[in-house]
Amino acid sequence: MLEPGDSAPEITLTDHRGETVTVDPTAADHTVVYFYPRADTPGCTDEACGFRDEWDAFEAEDVAVVGISDDPVEDLEPFAAKYDLPFTLLSDPDGAVSSAYGSYGEKQMFGNTFDGVFRNTYVLDDEGTVVLAYEGVSPEDHAVEIIDDVRGLDG
Repeated sequence: MLEPGDSAPEITLTDHRGETVTVDPTAADHTVVYFYPRADTPGCTDEACGFRDEWDAFEAEDVAVVGISDDPVEDLEPFAAKYDLPFTLLSDPDGAVSSAYGSYGEKQMFGNTFDGVFRNTYVLDDEGTVVLAYEGVSPEDHAVEIIDDVRGLDG
């Protein structure tokens, strides 16, 4: 897991539209990079819709949002469309970027062991430095927590 003060690894992945995207932290005052396990599952939907529902607050604070999972690209577009998500979803099918952020590894569910994405979130400043880190987050009200914490950074 990355910690505040760490330089964030570069992110270049395919987005939900099938386009290659490089996340540019200089494009906003802050950039939220949130990792989620699986598109269109209850917790991941709650988390994504929380960011959508707080979108005006994120824009007002000049905060970009990017969601990353190991879902294939073809699963991301319907998820983004179904919930009218106004931010970019990125596909990390081999978990390389998620691993670089300490957000990928062995998980257990229903007695099965597998590799997958951990629900972690990072907030980067405009120089690409981690300023806030959240490990194993609860999806409910996570977006509100982040926007409140970002406002605290500036105050």
